[in-house]
Amino acid sequence: MTDLIPLLDEAASAAAALVAELRQAVDQRVTREGRLDRAALDLEQHAAHGLAWAAAYAETLRQTVAWARDLKAAGQLGEAEALPAQLLAHEYLSQLAGGLPMNQGEIFRPADLGVSAERLAPVIARLAPGADQAAKLRIVALLEVARGRPSLEASGLDETLEAVRDQFTAFALEKVTPHAHGWHVRDELIPLALLEELGALGVFGLTAPEEWGGSGLGKVAMCVVSEALSRGWIGAGSLGTRSEIAAELILAHGTPEQKQRFLPGIASGAIIPTAVFTEPEAGSDLASLRTRAVREGDTWRIYGSKTWITHAARADVMTLLVRTDPGSKDHRGLSMFLAEKPRGSAADSFPAPGMSGGEIGVIGYRGMKEYELAFDGFEVGSQNLLGGQEGQGFVQLMATFESARIQTAARAIGVAQNALDLALEYALVRQQFGKPLAHFPRVANKLAIMAAEILGARRLAWFAARAKDEGRRCDLEAGMAKLVAARIAWAAADNAVQIHGGTGFAIEQPASRVLADARILNIFEGAGEIQAQVIARRLLEGGN
Repeated sequence: MTDLIPLLDEAASAAAALVAELRQAVDQRVTREGRLDRAALDLEQHAAHGLAWAAAYAETLRQTVAWARDLKAAGQLGEAEALPAQLLAHEYLSQLAGGLPMNQGEIFRPADLGVSAERLAPVIARLAPGADQAAKLRIVALLEVARGRPSLEASGLDETLEAVRDQFTAFALEKVTPHAHGWHVRDELIPLALLEELGALGVFGLTAPEEWGGSGLGKVAMCVVSEALSRGWIGAGSLGTRSEIAAELILAHGTPEQKQRFLPGIASGAIIPTAVFTEPEAGSDLASLRTRAVREGDTWRIYGSKTWITHAARADVMTLLVRTDPGSKDHRGLSMFLAEKPRGSAADSFPAPGMSGGEIGVIGYRGMKEYELAFDGFEVGSQNLLGGQEGQGFVQLMATFESARIQTAARAIGVAQNALDLALEYALVRQQFGKPLAHFPRVANKLAIMAAEILGARRLAWFAARAKDEGRRCDLEAGMAKLVAARIAWAAADNAVQIHGGTGFAIEQPASRVLADARILNIFEGAGEIQAQVIARRLLEGGN
């Protein structure tokens, strides 16, 4: 245990040095006359995205060693922390040396860029004892003891956040987990009673200032709560997402009247917002939106279509991004509205003149439901133009991406933890050839790497959240957290189904739901490919 911190530090430093070489190699491919060439970057996506992934791995290791160092200073660094941390370092360095899976079938290898990973070999060798079969079986034994706790490892959080974490872990275990699979299978909306309970607990105003009815907590608290609720079910963990986006938009850009009108209701949960951005022909390319608003005196009329709108029928207000300048062809003609609408019912989902919609059937991420919307003269008052300013919608929205991606990373970690919970429980109970599945090496190895990667993802997400709380630009860190956590959630869910075998393929089994839920995480809030592109661009333009 004494030598762990220097060993992890050496691993993080070696990874960072490799990333520096990779950045130089990619830079030579995409720079023209001293400037980043966007067309060249598009052509070199595999290399550039590999750089993004490598940098995310390096940052994960850097934050893991920082966390371990703090725990050691507090006398809290034990086996449950040291073993998965060392396994993570060994695994990530090994992937950096031999091939990093950006997803299934797309492997990034430094050698493809002419960069040697030989510098990693000695560190990998020193880490190897913490990644052998005995170490992995020991991690599984520790996981068995830790069942029901928020995590295997000590969090390193302060007393306030630890109490919040315990509170919402217990809440999810009692109020969400027992009902989640039934809600999913029946494709039901999350009961309003649960929304009311979460509102009373302060979920919807968690990070909003106290003057507007919020709790005034930071983004780390948002991570803790989102993870705990998503561990119960991603639907519950996602309820606060739209409230977070709407409140942040209004706090940063709203008029005094808009703040007074909307913030207290959003914070209490009395006002349910939804984000209305995506269009059928414009996914990640928000600047090409076509839905338009036409002004008629003190009223704007909305025309066009939107899709993949979460919780739309129940929503009371839409953060609605539309084009107000018909002559514009880019983001400068977009404006944001706080468009109020009546809440739908089972009989009439969209009882508003000039607005209609239909549900989109989905395999997972149920509970709030997805919709496509059509606007044909839907009215929005001029007082509901965010900040009273036209042409600022895209800029206003971009400012929320950091928080949204951090929160999505936290949801992904919760889904991954749920997958680990289900896999572990089944592997301990299910007997084959006279012993539990968890005692077989291939099963134990899956469980151990799940625990190790979840540990690292938490460190990365909380690092990004702290940067946001400190007022620092953190789009790079938030993007890395979301990129890594989304893939970890999918891998954990896939392994959970594999451990269940044929049982996991049954609709009646929660493992099948978690697999379906996990799949969306690498798509929304910035698809993995877009996320990697953004990270690479930031790195090549001078991001640290």
